Amino acid sequence: MDDKKERKTPLLFLTFFFISLLLNILLLFNRFLSLPPTRLGSTGLSSGWTRQAALEAEQVAALTCSGHGRAFLDGLLEDGFQKCECNTCYSGDDCSVFLSDCDADVDSGNPLFLEPYWKQHAASSAVVISGWHRMSYVTTDTFMSLELEKHIRLLHEAVGNAVTKDKYLIFGTGSTQLINAMIYALSPENSSSPASIVATPPFYPMYKSQTDMFNGREYEWEGITSNWENSTVSNFIEFVTAPNNPDGLMHEPVLGGSSVIYDHAYYWPHFSAISYSADEDVMLFSGSKSSGHASSRFGWALISDEKVFEKATLYMQMNSMGVSRDTQLRILKIIKSMLSQIGGDEDIFKFGFNTMKERWSKLNSVINSTTRFSLQLLSPKYCMYFKKIRDPSPAYAWLKCENEEETDCSEVLMKGGIISRGGSAFNYSTRYTRLSLIKTNDDFEMLLNKMKTLVTSTEEDRNIVGSI
Repeated sequence: MDDKKERKTPLLFLTFFFISLLLNILLLFNRFLSLPPTRLGSTGLSSGWTRQAALEAEQVAALTCSGHGRAFLDGLLEDGFQKCECNTCYSGDDCSVFLSDCDADVDSGNPLFLEPYWKQHAASSAVVISGWHRMSYVTTDTFMSLELEKHIRLLHEAVGNAVTKDKYLIFGTGSTQLINAMIYALSPENSSSPASIVATPPFYPMYKSQTDMFNGREYEWEGITSNWENSTVSNFIEFVTAPNNPDGLMHEPVLGGSSVIYDHAYYWPHFSAISYSADEDVMLFSGSKSSGHASSRFGWALISDEKVFEKATLYMQMNSMGVSRDTQLRILKIIKSMLSQIGGDEDIFKFGFNTMKERWSKLNSVINSTTRFSLQLLSPKYCMYFKKIRDPSPAYAWLKCENEEETDCSEVLMKGGIISRGGSAFNYSTRYTRLSLIKTNDDFEMLLNKMKTLVTSTEEDRNIVGSI
């Protein structure tokens, strides 16, 4: 009898021990579930209020649209579900219908060539915005996220395309908004004559159109830079675009002693060799061309002079009271994702460069097979970012019609089913036209096929004439 009691004692002890252990685990688990949102992130548990938003985003992202389109949370609904928004030349509920008689539209600089990259990095680039996020006009006593400013500086340091030390930084609704902000900031306040705004053609059309539209008392558009090389007028503001839109060339100032606005929107490794760290007094950069997020409308300027910075800040305060805080949060997340992959196999600049290099090479092969057209001459250059000599990978092809009778190149291409942007838009000869290479792969393939048809028909016509 005593032996049985002795055998039961350790068994009862173990039973109570495991029951106690189980209760402690349940209590600990319950405590984790009740943690506030700020501490849940460190435990890996999901807060309840994000679940519905995450589910909606996942459901829309799961719509493949046959690989020729995409669906969005804010897209139109059909029978309660988001509709696919199809690429050019594709149609149908799931974008599976190819429209064979469609024109290749390569007019706009819509940077959708980076869309596949961000689909591959959906987790690291996603952001959930609470209903109470940054409801105030100001952010930490300013209109700018200081954390975003820090990460922009880190991005430039990692890429090596610009010096940010001893520079002020200001945000804009795209670099487009900063164009006139910088003109205003550099213009004299109490001068009898307004500042003369100039640029070297072919130049980005917005320089002229914005200057004309805002029609400020302190400045006016005076056209082509070279027309003023021997002028006695000293009050100039010169736009210098490097790399240039539309031809990808690295421009330099023409007028000595003038104020200069350097537009470096395309000075990123996927478009250009990083041959030096830009260290000018006023430099513009664009989020749409660095990461591809054109719709977020985010850009920034690096400024050396404090007074210029203060005037530009005043302009932004009076114009829009800063950039959307939701945009700033999204761009911060995007740049963090970019920085996490710098130098690795998943580097966005490596992805972008390989895509653009391949497109440029394919188009060159087609154009080089005819004498009817020609492209701008771009040579391989050493790139500090990739630490090697790299091939050209421009954002745009600057096409010239070589036949004497074909004086309007955009019209020639239009007849061949290609929508481009004519040279006159860039204050240049109509013998030139711009082809965007940065849109979707569907857009590029359509362009390539249409160009092949144009080139083939040209050679066939030449053979017929030669045989007569």
